[in-house]
Amino acid sequence: MNKISIEDIKKLREKTGAGVSDCREALEESGGDMKKAEEGLRKRGIERAAKKADREVRAGAVFSYVHHTGRLGSMVALACETDFVAKTDDFVKLGKELALHVAASRPESVDVLLGQEYVRDPAKKISDLVKEVIGKLGENIQVVDVRIVEV
Repeated sequence: MNKISIEDIKKLREKTGAGVSDCREALEESGGDMKKAEEGLRKRGIERAAKKADREVRAGAVFSYVHHTGRLGSMVALACETDFVAKTDDFVKLGKELALHVAASRPESVDVLLGQEYVRDPAKKISDLVKEVIGKLGENIQVVDVRIVEV
């Protein structure tokens, strides 16, 4: 087995936001293959998300997007367990990405949204995007509501 370098662990950690030990373990399991290690970490995040799905969400934020024409806007209510997580860059980025996606794809409901392909990466569903952030932040996150306003 190849020795895993600290530089590789650092690169993987910067890309994924996963912990040092998780990155080292993923690189060891993948034989040093960065892409396989990323995929392994993504799968672990989805598994962790499933374990957190029943936990109550009491905090969160509403995110919006207004198209450059000013004639279309979208809002997404995103809930999490604590105010601390609601203020993290990853949570805010997820909220903004979801608001942009809602404006582009115009889902009729939260369920429809979660089943859609992500506009920036069609190989990924929106539900997978949310699960990845759950795995990264360690808290349950739920899309509570979506709205589209158009003139």
